[in-house]
Amino acid sequence: MADLWRRSRARVRVLARQVHPQLDPAAYPLVVLLATRGPLRLTDLGAALELDKSTVSRQVDSVVRLGLAERSPDPTDARARLIGLTTDGRARAGQLQEEQLVHWRASLATWPEDDVRQLTALLHRLGQTGLT
Repeated sequence: MADLWRRSRARVRVLARQVHPQLDPAAYPLVVLLATRGPLRLTDLGAALELDKSTVSRQVDSVVRLGLAERSPDPTDARARLIGLTTDGRARAGQLQEEQLVHWRASLATWPEDDVRQLTALLHRLGQTGLT
C-alpha cells in the first residue's frame, strides 16, 4: 500500500503541473471537483474534499490567482459566492481528463475483460472505505 500511495502522490504532482505549471498539487483535487460538478460554494467544496474552510479558501485563492477559477454571486443566495472554473480552467481540466481517459484505455486494452471488471470492482470497494 505504501508504494501505491507514493505513486499516487507522484502522479498527482505530474497532473497538477499539466493543468498549470504553478498549480499546487494539493489544489488539484479542487480543480477536478469543479470540472466534474461545476460551480460550488466554499462550504460545499470543503465538505466534498473533506477539508476545513480555511484550507479550501487558500486553495481557491491560489487557483483564482492562476486564472483557473473565479468567484461569482450565487443566484440563490446573495450572501454566498460560487467558485467555478474559468473558460481556461475548464479547457485545461477537460483536455487533461480526456488525455487520462485515453491513457487508461490504452493501458488496460491488453488486459482480459474479467481482470478489468475485477479491478473496477476493487477500486469501487476501496473508494467506499473512504481511503481514496
